[in-house]
Amino acid sequence: METETGKGKLALITGSLGGLGSAFARLHAENGGSLLLVDLNRERLEAQKRSLERIFGVPVHTIAADLSSLNEVGKVFRACIDRNLLPDFLILNAGFGGQGDFTNRPAGKDLAMLRVNAEAPTLLLKSFLPELVKRGSGRVLLVSSLTAKMPGPLQAVYFASKAYLTSLGNALWRELKDTGVTCTTLMPGVLDTDFADKAHAAGTKLFAKRVPPSLAAEKGYRGMLKGALNVTAAVPGLQKLLVPFLPILPRRLLLEVIYRMQQKESAVGWGKI
Repeated sequence: METETGKGKLALITGSLGGLGSAFARLHAENGGSLLLVDLNRERLEAQKRSLERIFGVPVHTIAADLSSLNEVGKVFRACIDRNLLPDFLILNAGFGGQGDFTNRPAGKDLAMLRVNAEAPTLLLKSFLPELVKRGSGRVLLVSSLTAKMPGPLQAVYFASKAYLTSLGNALWRELKDTGVTCTTLMPGVLDTDFADKAHAAGTKLFAKRVPPSLAAEKGYRGMLKGALNVTAAVPGLQKLLVPFLPILPRRLLLEVIYRMQQKESAVGWGKI
């Protein structure tokens, strides 16, 4: 399969107002592609639309939707059909985390997280993929996380949701072979966005070193155009050396390391494990 280019292609991007989502939007617009931006805040979406159209001169469409509601997720597909806007690229980026002990976190917050991180992209894929396959062309990029490679005590549901998304994306990569459509999964490390603040995870060792989201967006976007299976990006410093060994590290040791990295520095001493 030939490598795609973004020029003249319509990219649907969920979570477009976040740091990584806005990086994807700018990158695609720079490459001459039009945009269909999906996020919750209608006013901010319209401001993003005006800015991108002014700077890059490409058409930008918006859909305001709450992806924690499956009815709202369905509205995204229906709006595309009604407007005759079938995307060439699906960049399913929306997601959020939440730090804390599983037994103390409100069930509603964790279930909403599962809906946004796992159920919403599943339903969007169920809706759009048959149309892309019927057309015989398309690129999908699922934004997962490096956390998909390990369990995550103190962010148990978030880590699990990303493991699901990665498994789904890899299975679809094979199922879509020879259809003209590809599915790539992006697994970035810790990015310099507002994710940590919203997840109440700022001040932990896990978020001590952050990488600009533009670096992850660039690598993920290029991987998507090539139809890559998985793309690992934006892993800082020595963490890069640890990534290949994550599956073979003793599980109890790994769990202890992750647990300590996710505790607030004021709540734990950082001695040897």
